[in-house]
Amino acid sequence: MNAGNNNKIVTCNGCHYFYVTYKKERPWGCKKFGFISKFIPSREVFNTTGTECAYRIEKTYN
Repeated sequence: MNAGNNNKIVTCNGCHYFYVTYKKERPWGCKKFGFISKFIPSREVFNTTGTECAYRIEKTYN
């Protein structure tokens, strides 16, 4: 465990941009980045860029 690591892990659950697709091979999507994936979008963003997603917005229910 890295005691100096204060990075917050971003999750997609509850994010305004996160959605579930109908495709079995790629069940999750991100409206902000415009892609679907077989992995949770926040992990795809991290694996691609090396940084956590900075666009997460809490979903509001009216």
